[in-house]
Amino acid sequence: MADAARRLTTLVEDVLGTPLPVRIRAWDRSEYGPPGTPILVIRHRRALRRLLWKPGELGLARAWVAGDIDVEGDLYHALDLLAGTLWERGEDPDRRSGLAALLTAARDPRLRSAAAELARLGGPGLPPRPPREEARRTGGRLHTPRRDKEAISHHYDVGNAFYERVLGPSMVYSCAYWESPDGTLEDAQRAKLDLVCRKLDLRPGQRLLDVGCGWGSMVLHAAREYGVSAVGITLSEEQAAYARKRVAEAGLTDRIEIRVQDYREISDGPFDAISSIGMAEHVGSARYAEYAADLFALLVPGGRLLNHQIARRPLMDEEAYETDEFIDRYVFPDGELAPVGRTVAQLEEAGFEVRDVEAIREHYALTLRQWVANLETHWDEAVRLTSPGRARVWRLYMAASALSFERNRIGVNQVLAVRTPESGVSGVPLRARDWRGRTA
Repeated sequence: MADAARRLTTLVEDVLGTPLPVRIRAWDRSEYGPPGTPILVIRHRRALRRLLWKPGELGLARAWVAGDIDVEGDLYHALDLLAGTLWERGEDPDRRSGLAALLTAARDPRLRSAAAELARLGGPGLPPRPPREEARRTGGRLHTPRRDKEAISHHYDVGNAFYERVLGPSMVYSCAYWESPDGTLEDAQRAKLDLVCRKLDLRPGQRLLDVGCGWGSMVLHAAREYGVSAVGITLSEEQAAYARKRVAEAGLTDRIEIRVQDYREISDGPFDAISSIGMAEHVGSARYAEYAADLFALLVPGGRLLNHQIARRPLMDEEAYETDEFIDRYVFPDGELAPVGRTVAQLEEAGFEVRDVEAIREHYALTLRQWVANLETHWDEAVRLTSPGRARVWRLYMAASALSFERNRIGVNQVLAVRTPESGVSGVPLRARDWRGRTA
């Protein structure tokens, strides 16, 4: 009798002490669980061996990337239901409850019983090899220039054509700025680039540094629309080649330079303004003071920095912070998130005067949902351009991130900071903000 789905459901519910909110379909074609809900498809019993050898999030991530598990139905709804059951935090934000905690509690009798049942269902065998999409680290200290370059290459050097399908014509890989949810991604990305330029108060003849320039969209917009000269730096060879081609096609090689360079290696300052959009997440907590100090030193007195950065919620015990295993192994190796308060404090400690902080997390949820839609629309082509596993990584991380922004688990903020001179004249207008679309 085919009953793997029932046995799995019973096992999970016994461990969690709560009903499983999704239906399970197992490799033996059995189904069990609440009807009318998304279906968690266990395509191969190998998925259970992955969980047995790597309990918790990493085992699940490897099973997903390898295609051993899948979701049938609304992916967002499934992730929302499963997050509430498997990883929801309790009243104490520093303690994880649910499966993530139970599967790592080796002395828990429920774990021993669950592991035995999992072994029976998963069958004999050595631990499955991790999917080839998993980051392979060469070792060394965190956030050295060499290790940072490897981490950036893992994420960004997966093919420019793949990113074209996901990001659309703008080729902007950061939160857009939406007038309304009914707008287009291209209009929202153009609005974001223009917002950054206006906050920096860019003017013809000025010199702009774009740290983590991606495929060149920011420097192109700033040079075309605001008449500046710009230097864009990235650690990705593929991004740099693509950006240089765009600059040449725009006829702006006399005003835009694209470099493969670490921010710690820039020696030809000063600049009138610096934009850092979606880059600071890669810096790491141990290096953030250095990052802030380096950018401060690269600005002229009165120069402005616009730091656009994802933030996490603060913890009661900050020492307990751990990076997400799926994100660390498959998406952004060595990436770290900090609370916005810590980011502001470190910029101030470097000498900056922080003049404005704008929280735009809802905008990132809209952006991510559009990227997911683009990926799903071009799924077959995206798989061909990269790999099935890589496409699955991007679909899961973008959909899960959209939910995290919507549920206020993470946020994103634009911090405007000035290297205010000793005179105290910041150059910022008395009423700098232009609030539009305010609701009652």
